[in-house]
Amino acid sequence: MTAPDPDPRLVDPVMIAAFEGWNDAGEAASTALEHLELSWDATPLAAVDPEEYYDFQVTRPHVRYTDGVTRRIEWQTTRLSVATIPGTERHVVLVNGIEPNLRWKSFCAELLGHVERLGVTKVITLGALLTDIPHTRPTTVSGISYDATSADDLRVEPSTYQGPTGIVGVFQNACVEAGVPAMSFWAAVPHYVSQARVPKAAVALLQRVEEVLDVEVPLGGLPEQAEEWERTVSEMAEADDEVREYVRQLEEQAEAGDEVLPEADGDAIAADFERYLRRRGTGGTGS
Repeated sequence: MTAPDPDPRLVDPVMIAAFEGWNDAGEAASTALEHLELSWDATPLAAVDPEEYYDFQVTRPHVRYTDGVTRRIEWQTTRLSVATIPGTERHVVLVNGIEPNLRWKSFCAELLGHVERLGVTKVITLGALLTDIPHTRPTTVSGISYDATSADDLRVEPSTYQGPTGIVGVFQNACVEAGVPAMSFWAAVPHYVSQARVPKAAVALLQRVEEVLDVEVPLGGLPEQAEEWERTVSEMAEADDEVREYVRQLEEQAEAGDEVLPEADGDAIAADFERYLRRRGTGGTGS
């Protein structure tokens, strides 16, 4: 097996990063990033040493078997790969990450080392957050930047958010401080279905990647998966009076532009939905 080239010559490379965990509601961002890896036939480039940044009682290694005989440990970590964007000579560096448990500043500095070494000209981070929107509406994706100049150049809004942040926000801020143009796309995921994978939000993120890179991203089977996901949620809602009423209220407040959450136990509805998925065999967080 040929080892990855540690210093490949890349053409006008852009970095796209997504991190599992707090920034990844409905696994939308990580699903979108993995889809890019597969559809663009990305090849391994580098990996972060997990010993430095992860608590293995939280981010546990996996046991794998090779050829059904050889047992090996696979350490969960953040990995970089590289691909040529189809139809162009431009390269993309894909960061398939896990939000670190430790030493976030050092983690971001290590990623910025790759940005500098590879000559990355722009960084795009993908995220997904929980909101009180109904699953029946198109997925909203917000494009933001942490400095006004990049926001204007990249045609997104400067961020005005104040509050707790995750590794996406920290890494984007590190890029800004290092003088690297950076932006984030955030997909809105209905909070009552966040315990399952939400392909509809992943598709929305990929469509924004298409726009900013001005290329077509093959979506493969994701649109069909998104349609099936929406049908499944709608069936669940129709079968439960409380959920049906809750979704109806969300639809009404979406029409009115009202962001006040209806009086209902959203956590209980989310738990009901996960149990419903398990009964159907479509999976939840425990699957």
